[in-house]
Amino acid sequence: MFPLKLADDTIQTWTLNSDAIQYSAPVRQLQRLLSKLEDIIQEVPPDTGPRRFGNISFRRWSEVVESRASDLLKECIPADLLDRGSLGEGTTAETELKSYFLGSWGSGQRLDYGTGHELSFLAFLGGIWKLNGFPSASPGVEERAIVVGVIHPYLELVRLLIKTYNLEPAGSHGVWGLDDHSFAPYIFGSAQLSPAINDTDLTPEEGSLPNAPDPGGVANAKVVERERQTNLYFSAIGFIYDVKRGPFWEHSPMLFDISGIRAGWGKINKGMIKMYNAEVLSKFPVVQHFPFGSLFSWDRDPNAPLPPSTVHATSGPQARPVAPDSGHPSVAATRPMPGAGTQAPWAKPAAGAHTVPPMASTAAPWAGARREGGPNSVPSGATRVPSALPDPSRLPPGPMAPTRAPWSAQSRPSPSQTGDADVHTKAPWAK
Repeated sequence: MFPLKLADDTIQTWTLNSDAIQYSAPVRQLQRLLSKLEDIIQEVPPDTGPRRFGNISFRRWSEVVESRASDLLKECIPADLLDRGSLGEGTTAETELKSYFLGSWGSGQRLDYGTGHELSFLAFLGGIWKLNGFPSASPGVEERAIVVGVIHPYLELVRLLIKTYNLEPAGSHGVWGLDDHSFAPYIFGSAQLSPAINDTDLTPEEGSLPNAPDPGGVANAKVVERERQTNLYFSAIGFIYDVKRGPFWEHSPMLFDISGIRAGWGKINKGMIKMYNAEVLSKFPVVQHFPFGSLFSWDRDPNAPLPPSTVHATSGPQARPVAPDSGHPSVAATRPMPGAGTQAPWAKPAAGAHTVPPMASTAAPWAGARREGGPNSVPSGATRVPSALPDPSRLPPGPMAPTRAPWSAQSRPSPSQTGDADVHTKAPWAK
């Protein structure tokens, strides 16, 4: 999607309405597929009843699409490509492509749409590409046709679904996310406005097309309305203006901050790719719903470092070894030892330090000491058998000695020594 330097030093841009982009037969078939999906919206109008979140008619729309998915795919994808059965036992290409196709339109159960569904559609196109469903052409020719001729109409259809059925954002970060629903248009759109390159140049990391709009124009509604007709980035910004009210910096602070980058659209494009890898491809809430198969398999990288262990993973009952023949660990085996305090993960005993014995329990003042070897003494580590006899330590206390004030240095004489039967308590300052 980067502008191309031509031999006569002119620049060829790839706008959304560019006549220089030629669409192949597979691209036009996919365009017809998207058009049929849009017609289903007319068959399933939104429910007019009261609702708090998404419109429940979207579930009906999803059911209709699922019931017609096989026929729709057979109309736009060659049969020999769908029937390829080298993807596993009893699995054809149609099975996997259908899974990605159905996951591209949001969740009928949760009535939401997010970047994970967008990723599923990209995987649907990527699967067709891996199966050689697109014709071979010069570098960039078919790719540009897919972006402008398929991905952009797909985004327009999704925006229509969101507005028609009031779909909620899926896994959104709120105002602190880039966008409630999409990410791909910001990557492709920023590339459209980056510096022109030829076939041998590296991807530019800074700079902009000479006549590109200023990134700060995203906060200007008039600039957005003008540029959204030709650019994917501003097309996504324009949809935000359609569904949100208030100052742009208030409801889209991250996009507003990005608009202040002075290094140009090339810098923005580089940052968008890094952010997509970090916030979409590397996030479990997103990829947990992504189906892996033969087209896109889950392969463990042997050179990838192991994730660091955490205190929660190493201190839980599952971390303790269990004998193979012992079955499930008993309740007593999973209990922590009495008297062992909770130690901070960074607290390690110094070399040569003495181990502190477990702290004894604190007894009540009236609990008398038990005699060693008596009937109530229990060996260390033993389990006490419940007894019907009362525990002496639980009995109410007997007469208690009077509590003496801390300033009383001398004991008072008893009444028998003074002959005074009624001794009054004097204040310490009374003379």
